[in-house]
Amino acid sequence: MNLMRRNRAALALTAVSLVLSLAACGQNSDGGGKEEKGGKGSTVGIAMPTKSSERWIADGNNVVTELKKLGYKTDLQYGEDNVAQQVAQIENMITKGVDVLIVAAIDGSALSDVLQQAADQDIKVISYDRLILGTKNVDYYASFDNEKVGVLQATYLVEKLGLKSGEKGPFNIELFAGSPDDNNTGYFFNGAMKVLKPYIDNKQLVIRSGQDKLNQITTLRWDGGTAQKRMDDLLTRAYGSEKLDAVLSPYDGISIGILSALRSDGYGTAAKPYPLVTGQDAEVQSIKSIAAGQQTMTVFKDIRLLAKTAASMTDDLLNDKKPEVNDEKSYNNKAKVVPAYLLKPVSVDKSNYQKELVDSGYIKASDLK
Repeated sequence: MNLMRRNRAALALTAVSLVLSLAACGQNSDGGGKEEKGGKGSTVGIAMPTKSSERWIADGNNVVTELKKLGYKTDLQYGEDNVAQQVAQIENMITKGVDVLIVAAIDGSALSDVLQQAADQDIKVISYDRLILGTKNVDYYASFDNEKVGVLQATYLVEKLGLKSGEKGPFNIELFAGSPDDNNTGYFFNGAMKVLKPYIDNKQLVIRSGQDKLNQITTLRWDGGTAQKRMDDLLTRAYGSEKLDAVLSPYDGISIGILSALRSDGYGTAAKPYPLVTGQDAEVQSIKSIAAGQQTMTVFKDIRLLAKTAASMTDDLLNDKKPEVNDEKSYNNKAKVVPAYLLKPVSVDKSNYQKELVDSGYIKASDLK
């Protein structure tokens, strides 16, 4: 009888040991119990810059949607254009154990320390649209052909002003650029100037303010109010009775500010029509403005495709695959050349916004009424 009890006790102990052993097999070697990277249900941290732009709200929602389709959890945070806040959000994501970080930086040069923390935890980093600078801890870059954006804006101005014949002009133009802490700002400006500089040099285009250097024309945080104040000042100091014919604006939010200053100066009438004003991002307010004959054009970057690209890169990284790239030489972040996948931007104006934006489902027709 005692022998039978001893045998039952031994069998029970063996069963408990087997259960404990099987449970241990489900944990990482560090005993933390966290899912292995690549498993469906892994969490992706998404750091976006601000909700003040409809474009970034859409980016965040699109990335979340695409990742959820692939079976991943997400942690989406907006830094509200506060660098310290974005850094703290990323640190919190690292602490919570996200498996990949997708980061659209507020200040591309301010993330070196926090991304070192990510690297120490073997968390891969995808730079989203804005290239992160000064750190080797950026694995991939998903964006558009940013120099091409500037080329499209400037080419539109050249064609609409009829400059290619070499006979028309002079026309007055003013230049605006994006935020000085955004790496894309330089790409947009350099692309535009490659097109515009010959016409500036031969005096077909005249910058009456004399402000033609990048550090003279940037707009901190891409802020429309800041652009409006600068445009007010330019009109007061450099124009008077002179007419402004064109404005190179890099972004729709800046364009709206510029147009507000122009209206205050009497533009927008039959006697004093608006100058040509470019833009970027195809935001609803600017498409309404284009339809109303105010802003002239914008550069459409289909962020639905950008979200798909970032999600695909993430899926590959979490399944030990090399993400697809189409540029491995252009984007040097001052610490390394970051492999990139670049999408094509599209020039949009009154003649084709219906086809490119409404018919494609990017903007609802009802939103433009």
